[in-house]
Amino acid sequence: MEVSTAMWTAAIVGAVVVYWFVWVMGAAEVKGKRAVNLKMGSITRDKVEDKYKQYWSFFRRPKEDIAAAADDDNVPAFVDTFYNLVTDIYEWGWGQSFHFSPSIPGLSHRDATRIHEERAADLIAARPGLRVLDVGCGVGGPMRAIAAHSGANVVGITINEYQVARARTHNRKAGLDDRCEVICGNFLEMPFADASFDGAYSIEATCHAPRLEDVYREVFRVLKPGAIYVSYEWVTTALCRADDPGHVQTIRGIEAGDALPGLRAQHEIAEVARQVGFEVVEERDLALPPAGPWWTRLKMGRIAYWRNHLLVSALTALRVAPKGVVEVHEMLYETARHLSDGGESGIFTPMHMILCRKPLAAPPPSS
Repeated sequence: MEVSTAMWTAAIVGAVVVYWFVWVMGAAEVKGKRAVNLKMGSITRDKVEDKYKQYWSFFRRPKEDIAAAADDDNVPAFVDTFYNLVTDIYEWGWGQSFHFSPSIPGLSHRDATRIHEERAADLIAARPGLRVLDVGCGVGGPMRAIAAHSGANVVGITINEYQVARARTHNRKAGLDDRCEVICGNFLEMPFADASFDGAYSIEATCHAPRLEDVYREVFRVLKPGAIYVSYEWVTTALCRADDPGHVQTIRGIEAGDALPGLRAQHEIAEVARQVGFEVVEERDLALPPAGPWWTRLKMGRIAYWRNHLLVSALTALRVAPKGVVEVHEMLYETARHLSDGGESGIFTPMHMILCRKPLAAPPPSS
């Protein structure tokens, strides 16, 4: 084979490989993001690596130190940094709904996710004409599914400005911007009037709150009397043992890699809801059988991992992606391993469902 022919062959093969990695493999579900478009939210390119190091040093500290930081603005600020770092990677590799769902035989992950979101809409009886709050809306995947399914008007709040922009873009593309509104704000201090919503939901979002009672109290405040609130909570189960080093390592890995000040125990959730004034209507773990294992989607093979790792490394080397993306990708891979371990061992669930009602004659919540 002539040298020129060999060079052309190599060039064609290289082009096909790049096309496959970037354009075929590189697009998220519903074409959310492509690998070549990875940014780090509103963080400037030259600050990504520093922000990652600051984030990682904060959440790798002992839990007691993180809990102490809950008394100032450190935790919300680092949660905002976390979502600047991971939002595009989540969209690229996961889709527009940043949460888990039970696997359903015969259905794709995307369809199982939609059903899981529609369940929340049905639980709070969302319907046309009602105004519903999405507490921690991310880029709005659940919001759009719930608005389309129920016909309700949905208002979402997220602490991250970049997610607000992404959510509004997706809302317009889906033709739902007339029924889906997104606000940038802290769900611990929401900019909404008292008794201004007909229902509310949170899907794996309130785990970022340093104190669960603070966010539940705010949700209670903005709901109308008689309104329903459902939350899917990240919690440790009764199987988790503080004296088991493996359990401790798994839970700490989940917390550090997901910007969590500390996972709550499953048995604590209802008491917190009652403390702020809610009536607890129902409580159960949606991850238990007959639900299929939620962690199967995380079981990325080594080949798939190295494929993605090589891609983000190449994009960083070519300066298409900012420096620091490789480290963030590695952090998320390790976190996925801890999440899978938590699911398989049964010591952790991301979908402990609690259904609450604000009483018609609401007593003042306890402080």
